[in-house]
Amino acid sequence: MLFSAAYREKPGLLQLWHLAHVSLITSSYALEEARRNLAEEVQKGRLVKLVQSMRLIKEPPNDLKMPSGINLPEKDRPILLAAIAGRATHLITGDLRDFGPYFFQKVEGVLILPPGAYLKE
Repeated sequence: MLFSAAYREKPGLLQLWHLAHVSLITSSYALEEARRNLAEEVQKGRLVKLVQSMRLIKEPPNDLKMPSGINLPEKDRPILLAAIAGRATHLITGDLRDFGPYFFQKVEGVLILPPGAYLKE
């Protein structure tokens, strides 16, 4: 979500930053992944501005394990674990390939949704 929000100048995802009664969180892992994948400095600048209004979860505790029945690639596990550790109510992601099988499911109290579904909520 961070990558997509920072990639273009005025993406629809910016609506998330303007919703009342919503606190956005991210992890240092997700932030670094977005930063690494953005090619242009202007995109990286947008990323910095977006993250300023978010709560940053450093890293999930080492003793936090993947929930039973959840099979994510290694690169995506820190994303879900940070959402769980941060006590997020929702994990919003456009990663259909890896998180798609879990869309509209609650995992350890975190409802996994694509951005459009969350915005319709």
